[in-house]
Amino acid sequence: MIEIYKTVNNEIVRTDNYAEGVWVNLVNPNENEIISVSKQLNVEIDYLKAALDEEERARIESDNGQTLIIVDIPIVEMEGKMNIYTTIPLAIIILRHSIITVCLKEDTLLGDFINNKVKAFFTQYKARFVLQILYRNSTRYLQYLKHIDRTSSRIEQDLHKSMKNKELIQMLKLEKSLVYFSTALRSNEVVLEKLLKHEHIKNYPEDTELLEDVIIENKQAIEMANIYSNILSGTMDAFASVISNNLNIVMKFLTSITIVMAIPTMVSGFFGMNVDLPLTGPNSFWLIFMVTVFLCAIAGLVLYRKKMF
Repeated sequence: MIEIYKTVNNEIVRTDNYAEGVWVNLVNPNENEIISVSKQLNVEIDYLKAALDEEERARIESDNGQTLIIVDIPIVEMEGKMNIYTTIPLAIIILRHSIITVCLKEDTLLGDFINNKVKAFFTQYKARFVLQILYRNSTRYLQYLKHIDRTSSRIEQDLHKSMKNKELIQMLKLEKSLVYFSTALRSNEVVLEKLLKHEHIKNYPEDTELLEDVIIENKQAIEMANIYSNILSGTMDAFASVISNNLNIVMKFLTSITIVMAIPTMVSGFFGMNVDLPLTGPNSFWLIFMVTVFLCAIAGLVLYRKKMF
């Protein structure tokens, strides 16, 4: 899908012309759309295809007056009734007279720009536009990290009640999301550090300050991801130990019950033999029964004092 936008009277509007100062947004484009944009704007096809690989690493490179910036952006997907967080690459291609973004998904942070939710956004100011995307990306990471923290707290409360594998699997998925976030944020940090040395950024003090803010937000997101990952890992280890300990308690209790129940079996088996045995009078049954109950009580008391019950 090809979408072309331009800022007119301080508002973003959609257009069909590849005029100067436009923003071309490609969402999971097919081969024909890539070739069409490449011919219209004279842009490298490899640049347009770079973000279509989900495993593409974050980087920045320039060639023939064209600059390619690839960063990892966070997305949320539904898996059953649970939100799963992961990352995908976003390509930003800066040309002499326009800017292009390429992404596999439609519902991303770029929707904020399309819906006029970003203040002081102008498609003509390419460097400022790139920095605004990066700033929005860092804040989106922080937003999703808070969601992950709240979700893990809710699952932790459920674990206190149920101690089932379902909650542990959900915690594992959240931990995987945090690993994706940490890896992506560190890759983005390298790109941001390189941008700080970019000549176009240095020409405008306001843009330099905005980039510094982006770097600060990105570092904060990295720290939060590491903290939440450590907390989540420790919580999972703790609950895994609790579940294992509960299993040991149950097994210990069942073993104690087995020991106590073995006494009547032994007594009844002894007196069930086909040989002459003592206590064969009319009241022998009740005597044997009382002796068996007494032995069971003694065994139970011993096990109780040894904290087997």
